[in-house]
Amino acid sequence: MICREAKVLEEERRVKANDRDYNEKFNYANNAIKTSKYNVITFLPINLFEQFQRVANAYFLFLLILQLIPEISSLSWFTTIVPLVLVLTITAVKDATDDYFRHKTDNQVNNRQSQVLRGGKLQNEKWMNVRAGDIIRLENNQFVVADMLLLSSSEPHGLCYVETAELDGETNLKVRQALPVTADLGENVSTLAEFDGEVACEPPNNKLDKFTGTLIWKDCKYSLNNGKMLLRGCVLRNTEWCFGMVIFAGPDTKLMQNSGKTKFKRTSIDRLMNTLVLWIFGFLTCMGIILAIGNSIWEYQVGSRFRVYLSWDEVVNSSVFSGFLTFWSYIIILNTVVPISLYVSVEVIRLGHSYFINWDRKMYYAKRGTPAEAKTTTLNEELGQIEYIFSDKTGTLTQNIMTFNKCSINGRVYGEVRDELGRKVEITEKTPPVDFSFNPLADRRFHFYDRSLIESIKLEDHHVHEFFRLLSLCHTVMTEEKNAGELVYQVQSPDEGALVTAARNFGFIFKSRTPETITVEEMGKTVTYQLLAILDFNNVRKRMSVIVRNPDGHIKLYCKGADTILFERLHASSEELMSVTSDHLNEFAGEGLRTLALAYKDLSEEYLKWWLNIHHDASTAIENREERLAAAYEEIESNMMLLGATAIEDKLQEGVTETIASLLLANIKLWILTGDKQETAMNIGYSCHMLTDDMNDIFIVSGRTVAEVREELRKAKECTFGQSRHIYNGHQFSEKTRDAKLESVYEETVTGEYALVINGHSLAHALEADMEKEFLEIACMCKTVICCRVTPLQKAQVVELVKKYKRAVTLAIGDGANDISMIKSAHIGVGISGQEGMQAVLASDYSFAQFRYLQRLLLVHGRWSYFRMCKFLCYFFYKNFAFTLVHFWFGFFCGFSAQTVYDQWFITLFNIVYTSLPVLAMGLFDQDVNEQNCMDYTKLYEPGQLNLLFNKRRFFICIAHGIYTSFALFFVPFGAFFNTVGEDGKHIADYQSFAVTVATSLVIVVSVQIGLDTSYWTAINHFFIWGSLAVYFSILFAMHGDGIFDIFPSHFPFVGNARNSLSQKCVWLVIFLTTVICVIPVLTYRFLKVDLSPTLNDKVRYLQQAKKRRKPLENRMRRVHRTSSRRSGYAFAHQEGYGELITSGKNMRMNDPQSSSGLAKTMLSSTSWIENLRKKTAENFQNSFSSDKTSKL
Repeated sequence: MICREAKVLEEERRVKANDRDYNEKFNYANNAIKTSKYNVITFLPINLFEQFQRVANAYFLFLLILQLIPEISSLSWFTTIVPLVLVLTITAVKDATDDYFRHKTDNQVNNRQSQVLRGGKLQNEKWMNVRAGDIIRLENNQFVVADMLLLSSSEPHGLCYVETAELDGETNLKVRQALPVTADLGENVSTLAEFDGEVACEPPNNKLDKFTGTLIWKDCKYSLNNGKMLLRGCVLRNTEWCFGMVIFAGPDTKLMQNSGKTKFKRTSIDRLMNTLVLWIFGFLTCMGIILAIGNSIWEYQVGSRFRVYLSWDEVVNSSVFSGFLTFWSYIIILNTVVPISLYVSVEVIRLGHSYFINWDRKMYYAKRGTPAEAKTTTLNEELGQIEYIFSDKTGTLTQNIMTFNKCSINGRVYGEVRDELGRKVEITEKTPPVDFSFNPLADRRFHFYDRSLIESIKLEDHHVHEFFRLLSLCHTVMTEEKNAGELVYQVQSPDEGALVTAARNFGFIFKSRTPETITVEEMGKTVTYQLLAILDFNNVRKRMSVIVRNPDGHIKLYCKGADTILFERLHASSEELMSVTSDHLNEFAGEGLRTLALAYKDLSEEYLKWWLNIHHDASTAIENREERLAAAYEEIESNMMLLGATAIEDKLQEGVTETIASLLLANIKLWILTGDKQETAMNIGYSCHMLTDDMNDIFIVSGRTVAEVREELRKAKECTFGQSRHIYNGHQFSEKTRDAKLESVYEETVTGEYALVINGHSLAHALEADMEKEFLEIACMCKTVICCRVTPLQKAQVVELVKKYKRAVTLAIGDGANDISMIKSAHIGVGISGQEGMQAVLASDYSFAQFRYLQRLLLVHGRWSYFRMCKFLCYFFYKNFAFTLVHFWFGFFCGFSAQTVYDQWFITLFNIVYTSLPVLAMGLFDQDVNEQNCMDYTKLYEPGQLNLLFNKRRFFICIAHGIYTSFALFFVPFGAFFNTVGEDGKHIADYQSFAVTVATSLVIVVSVQIGLDTSYWTAINHFFIWGSLAVYFSILFAMHGDGIFDIFPSHFPFVGNARNSLSQKCVWLVIFLTTVICVIPVLTYRFLKVDLSPTLNDKVRYLQQAKKRRKPLENRMRRVHRTSSRRSGYAFAHQEGYGELITSGKNMRMNDPQSSSGLAKTMLSSTSWIENLRKKTAENFQNSFSSDKTSKL
């Protein structure tokens, strides 16, 4: 607690290198992490405290205490304590198992080995023993131990390369650079041991992209930023070694700061159950009061005279006190309206549903051997109630793999495959790719299908050669040749990697570079170009250029960039080509491809000298340097000649588009929350068809001040309402609202389709208290919401905002550490266990390898779990009210004496043995429609969102049904036995015969009822239902037999009763009559309801049964390609500054360490119109259900 308080109060961190005594006085955390909840000492008290927060558990503990009081208890205490202990034990074992695995994971991480500089030499030390101020040596491909200040590395100028997949899901390498003053320390251990610099910096926080601090060493101060830091979770790549000084350790690291606090999640059904238990307790109290008053009256008027026939052991003279004792007796007897076996059954059903998810082979990703995993067993039914999904982009929707797909060169499109008649042919897995065997340095993982481009290259088409020459020269890629013929490219953005790899395969192979030269192998001939200048990329320019001199002395500028930017800078002679290329770009962008335009310009020696002088003056200027450099770039990047355009596919994960379409049809709203740039996010939006040209408008909110953001939101709202007044037809969106006291967002009905795109700096203002409702109101009126450049904290804030003002169940899905806060904030957290790291998976409730599995998780497993749990609860409450309320009716005929109707053993075994397995089978295996129809008819998902299958209304209906059944169970046998004699002429209306008749009727009625409720019959259902009846009669005859009576005469008083009662026909006729009276109303209601007012569920079930009879061919959805005129921007993952880094020579090295990189196989991407899916669904129903209703039934 002391450390925790210190961390809260920490305003500035001061860490001194190699001085543990100095650092320990600040009580900084060590490097051990802890994600577990319990230890051996705290497990029992904390776990019991958590379990007794459940109202039902506290209720049963209270009943147990009452049953220990002999004056009021007519039931043995073991009837409550055994199931209560069983429930607590099962839950505790499950929680302990979960926490054991968390401990195991923590130990694996904490016991990793690291090299720590101690006492002037490097020593192996466990991660958990690392402290702030320690100096650590890292080697290539090792995880970074803690958040460290980079001191020196094996690379020139203290550079090192890291992969940040665990933090942000991006697999491209990032560059970090040490301060020059510390880079000179090198790997000299003695020099590093003498290093005594002190760092003063910001306190621990969760901002992954920011760091502010100062290094104080030798009376000098050096500024520190994020580019000098190595964060825990990163992996060192392409760097032989580096040394760093630990600044933040363990829970203080940015990775752990982003992990957030583990929240105890409960489903909406759990919360409703707590409320219902309180209501039932109130109902129980009312019944107890009624019966207690009846007892007081009966004792006052009749009881004193009745004692002549039935004397008391201890006489209670006061009728009021007798009523008081009777009240508590009836509380005990009637407590089975909520039996504790309900919670045992719920836990078993949830556990079974979790295993079904784990065992689902259709959610198993064979390429990496990754199954789906339910990491919690308490949230399954809530998967069937999701209304909002918050998704990361990189690594979640996309694979973060770029492939060169098409190009336009001098007005001709390459990349399409045509048949002999010139018709376009769709590319499939069977389409043979171009043979690159002529090029020994070709990347074998690269696939291209248009042979005409190879032919143009071999025919030495000047424009085609110039096109690929540009791609091989205009970039910031680094290269190394590991073995002969094996090139490895180090790229800072996957866009550039795709373009350079394409040029490489087509014969223009980028081989190496120095600060002054670029070496390219052109069609087998090695050519070295002199690199004169790099005009670097930035977000404003959206282009980059290089100026090179070829061996012949010709000087050229090669430029690539966004077409909207480049077309403004072309020579007038390129106007016709620009028009043709623009059409090609529209076509490419319509297919969701990321496009770039390419141009070049011939330069004279004199002009270049003049421009280099201008550039030098601008780059050395003290004032307005950025503006002067931009003007110099504008000067030379003008009057260029257009070469063509490229089209790169930012590969979506397989099935993403179809999954999103299905989820939208299921009325699930998908918001994208990403740290990527706006252009990238919007491009993916178009690729996924979340953004389309058919939308009425796309609102882009990018204001940097509160006033600007408010104005942009106001305009968006005006536009939405303005158009909705004139447009009547369109997609209608309605949002549920909270009570007025919460001042929630009011329900709006908007016609038309809109999208909202908002930047992180604008979102920061929009999430402020005075604007959050307005932002949410507009966002909820839009079909698509994309938040880009958002921080991990903002992701969580957006989720919390929707949870705060909407009655909606939320799900967050991501793959990186920057998604953890969002995953933990949502009702359901899903982690993608892909190539981008496992941090999100560790913090999630469910995990799988591909985004497309989300469709099956929600529409099949989620829907079935919700459907089964609701049917289970409805039946359970009905069954137990029918069972328990017979005591209430009997109270009016037994002098309110708290006498039970049934044998005590029947009361004990009813919920545990006689009726437990059939309802478990229904809760585990029942399904109204099969999995294919769950996926095809997505509207079947909506009842869960609207909470229609189990709510307060359905609860009261079940209670009314149970009360009616209990009434029939008591009064039908009571009336039939009144003044009745048996076949032998003897009176049969004794208490024991009546008890056996009612009990047998009850077991048969509830068995018939569960048969009616079961939609999907399996061998297990049959076995459990018929087996439970057989077990009932077996136990009944055994307990009423002579043998057990001889052994325990006081415990089994009903000797011979079953044999006597059930051997008489009139008893069986009473049982049959009781069953018919209980079941006929249910059958009648369900028949009329299906016939007169069938639900979508009823229609699909009828269609499913008809298909089974006809066995038709399976209908498949048509796959239609969408088009969009939206164009992509340039090099979205690209970062400014790499051009300067290359020309300075800081990242050049003599001996490059080996590394590996790769592109996955080309994914076939096909899409479907959401509108077509809607039409398809409507047509199916129109065709399938147009026949007469009576013929259907």
